[in-house]
Amino acid sequence: MARSCDMCGKGPRFGHNVSHAHNLTNRRWNPNLQQMRVQTASGHVKRMKVCTRCLRSGKVRKPA
Repeated sequence: MARSCDMCGKGPRFGHNVSHAHNLTNRRWNPNLQQMRVQTASGHVKRMKVCTRCLRSGKVRKPA
């Protein structure tokens, strides 16, 4: 899946727009992804798409 977090796997969620007349049209909520350089556990630096929840919680280690 293209729009997903490389750390936790969070992807888009699907639902409906609901009008006042209760007409339902499809929509999707995309995760807030940021492309950034991340230091992996083995010490290598690579570019990853990371959601902001992983950034806030400290799952991502930025290179020095």
